[in-house]
Amino acid sequence: MNFLALLLGLVIERSLTHLFRLREFRWLDPLFDAAFRRAGSLPRVPAALLLVAVAALLTLPVAAASWALWDELLHVPWFAFAVVVLLFALGPRDLADEVDDYLAALRAGDPEDLRRLAKELTEANPPVPPGARNETVERAIYVQANNRVFAVVFWFLVGGPTGAWLFRVIDSMRRRMAYRHLTIDDPAQSSGLWLVTRELHAIVAWVPARLLAAGYVLAGDFEDALESWRRGGSPGRLSIADASEAVLGRVGGSAAGRSDLDPSLTDAAIERVNAARNLVIRTLWVIWCPVIAVLTLYNWVI
Repeated sequence: MNFLALLLGLVIERSLTHLFRLREFRWLDPLFDAAFRRAGSLPRVPAALLLVAVAALLTLPVAAASWALWDELLHVPWFAFAVVVLLFALGPRDLADEVDDYLAALRAGDPEDLRRLAKELTEANPPVPPGARNETVERAIYVQANNRVFAVVFWFLVGGPTGAWLFRVIDSMRRRMAYRHLTIDDPAQSSGLWLVTRELHAIVAWVPARLLAAGYVLAGDFEDALESWRRGGSPGRLSIADASEAVLGRVGGSAAGRSDLDPSLTDAAIERVNAARNLVIRTLWVIWCPVIAVLTLYNWVI
């Protein structure tokens, strides 16, 4: 049942993605901001517990509705509810569309558009040199594929609509904190809370990030990608959030097979970014979609 809802949700999401503006979750920003103000005055652990409580509170209605609908009318109401929740949990923005916009800006050579789009994809102030900016965007594509799509799919299969919604709430909380961290006058004031939100997100993103990286290995240049994963060094040197992003970026870049091209050159940057997008699509649809279907047939996932 989960797999059928997942497949239908992904198809509808690709067809009607421009209609789902509400899934940017800006309507939750006032609640997030209030939680951040309260958590900002607390020590690290109580602040983390407060943010977990907020995420749980926002997930509770979805969990209650999912439980109430499960045994009704041969699961048909639950199925419809699961598809709707999944549609709003994916995203919040369409990654393929944003990559296409960035490619168009590269071709046009518009520095303002390039900086704006790079900031949206990386969720940070991008480097000024074109080569470093393009390389940062390329790595961000591999990371955002997990944040926007694959981790949602993973938690949907594990926990149904409740799992997908919980991940989206936590990811939206992290995105809101990233925005505040970039825009306030003194970023040092938010650095502690920014780290807390990143770590909470990293905990729920850790497993799907590794599974997605494995998908990159299978969908791309197998030997280079696997060697890149192996020589990544000790993960203990990085935070849990940085380690997951590093694995996705490093393995994805090697699997795409364009790392020898100079990202400071427009044509090379276009080829590298386009290769990143194509690798993500192959991984999601050619590798993981059949795997999930097989697991469903053998009743290893619902």
